[in-house]
Amino acid sequence: MAPRSLRGLFPALLGGLSLFLSLPGPSRPQPSPSPQASPPPEPHPCQTCRGLVNSFNKGLERTIRDNFGGGNTAWEEEKLSKYKDSETRLVEVLEGVCSKSDFECHRLLELSEELMEAWWFHKQQEAPDLFQWLCSDSLKLCCPSGTFGPSCLPCPGGAEKPCGGYGLCEGEGTRGGSGRCDCQAGYGGEACGQCGLGYFEAARNASHLVCSACFGPCARCSGPEESHCLQCRNGWALHHLKCIDIDECGTERASCGADQFCVNTEGSYECRDCAKACLGCMGAGPGRCKKCSPGYQQVGSKCLDVDECETEVCPGANEQCENTEGSYRCVCAEGYQHMEGICVKEQVPESAGFFSEMTEDELVVLQQMFFGVIICALATLAAKGDLVFTAIFIGAVAAMTGYWLSERSDRVLEGFIKGR
Repeated sequence: MAPRSLRGLFPALLGGLSLFLSLPGPSRPQPSPSPQASPPPEPHPCQTCRGLVNSFNKGLERTIRDNFGGGNTAWEEEKLSKYKDSETRLVEVLEGVCSKSDFECHRLLELSEELMEAWWFHKQQEAPDLFQWLCSDSLKLCCPSGTFGPSCLPCPGGAEKPCGGYGLCEGEGTRGGSGRCDCQAGYGGEACGQCGLGYFEAARNASHLVCSACFGPCARCSGPEESHCLQCRNGWALHHLKCIDIDECGTERASCGADQFCVNTEGSYECRDCAKACLGCMGAGPGRCKKCSPGYQQVGSKCLDVDECETEVCPGANEQCENTEGSYRCVCAEGYQHMEGICVKEQVPESAGFFSEMTEDELVVLQQMFFGVIICALATLAAKGDLVFTAIFIGAVAAMTGYWLSERSDRVLEGFIKGR
């Protein structure tokens, strides 16, 4: 009878893992998720099972040379059975099968606990392929290669060569999918056994098909040349095995707006806007107008702007006309500004003097500083013994003294009169 001690191992491991992940870690700022980022799609259960089995096999390779770890390995193997088939090795391998963040793997491992035990102790010899036994036969999550769906039906083209080898079978190897073939470029048909639109058979035998591209506008062709076309793409017409561009602008196929004109392109057409001068047009520019827009007039073959300013169109006083494309506007004449619906003369502020913002006391100080500088300069020259500069210096000092005394006497007198 198989040992049952592993029955509670996986819930315990998962419980410990959940407790560890729930412990608060050190606080750190986390980057804000991108608003465009979408969560990755969950893997198909078959993919999860395949990953589990691959990880399990790597664990077996990693422990292939291990033992019980005791001092007497021969005695341990004699009494406790061989290490390579032991419960101890199974536990050691299963502990590292799933990464901490792979919750799908942990969930599948918990569901398949008894099956893993059964395979390890009873089924290894008769079913050495764990993936086939666990994922396909027991859990029924996967199908053999080349098959799909709940019943593992063959993909189109057969299980040996699904989609002829030129495409992918949707759901292949899983219990899901539609089995539809997604063919490579150039191939088509239910099982990718034909050449797709715009390609032709360059070579074919019992096992291979080579498809090459047709000449540009050909939808079906017998070869690569321009004259090998059998069917044309939309916007082209077949003429003597060649695809000729259809001029949609010369037929009723084009559908443009009233203020647009048609321009033919290879395999299609474009609608472009008429010139501003036109009310309806047959092409680009003011010379292809059907009618002229308001503000324009017919001059020869073109619609040209009318200069409304040639007539009296601005009745307001001090206004002048300014012509614009297709219209005009009234603006105030130079020296006037618009205010309350009329043009009034601009008020030009008087130019302020250099000392206009200085106080009277500041001016007095500035004057005294100026005279001080002059007196110092004269004193320097007088010190050289020049009688002329000495006389000027004495006169300047006398004038400064007189000015200061007169200014001070005026202030003293003013203060006396005011009772200060």
